[in-house]
Amino acid sequence: MQPLVSIIMPSYNAEKTIAHSIESVLQQSYTNWELLITDDKSTDNTVNIINDYVAKDSRIKLFKNEQNLGAGGSRNHSIKEAKGRYIAFLDSDDLWLEHKLAVQIDYMQKNNTALSYTWYQKFGDEGDGGFVKPKLTVTYQQLLYSNIIGCLTAVYDAELLGKRFMPLIRKRQDMGLWLNILKDVDMAHGIPEILAKYRVDSGMTQNKLNILKWQWNFYREVVGLGVLKSLHYFIGYAVKGFIKYKK
Repeated sequence: MQPLVSIIMPSYNAEKTIAHSIESVLQQSYTNWELLITDDKSTDNTVNIINDYVAKDSRIKLFKNEQNLGAGGSRNHSIKEAKGRYIAFLDSDDLWLEHKLAVQIDYMQKNNTALSYTWYQKFGDEGDGGFVKPKLTVTYQQLLYSNIIGCLTAVYDAELLGKRFMPLIRKRQDMGLWLNILKDVDMAHGIPEILAKYRVDSGMTQNKLNILKWQWNFYREVVGLGVLKSLHYFIGYAVKGFIKYKK
């Protein structure tokens, strides 16, 4: 019997994209899932769109934040409500390919994997973009240099790990969660297949200095590193980011 997978989706003013994201879940060949959407005080038509799907499929559940908490807080609310053995993540503007869950859950069960991720493809309004193919294992120390785990591809085993939550910060919440898990397991494992599609967010890439500021604060305030260690990993992160950008 297929174990239950809890899919964690935050939403905020996603009326233009969330239907496509939900449809990519409905089209999964793996059918034993629940989709837990926590809306973060949307002011557009997002909630009405979600409610239409809730009315059609009992596996889809909607929760609403009383105040805006950001993506991390919204994801945590859904994780608290999750009943599945496996916790998977999909944002309200990204997509999964049809066999994403089937391939990944089969891999995790056969290999007793606590945390896994996959390759994925970028896309946007102008069509499909390049492939992102991270290396197939990553440890805690390696992840500090660069977050190679795409949130839309990640799944962790709550039976092995217990429920794990994201730090309540506005950015880098997913990296914080992966590091929390990697403190307790040797490594996360990647699956060398393109199983998801990441929507390129121009808003995230417009201000590189802000991204670097968030990363520095992440090392200091979330991971709790001293100045010298923070500087060490920060330089590594910046160099890897520059190389990725040049590619």
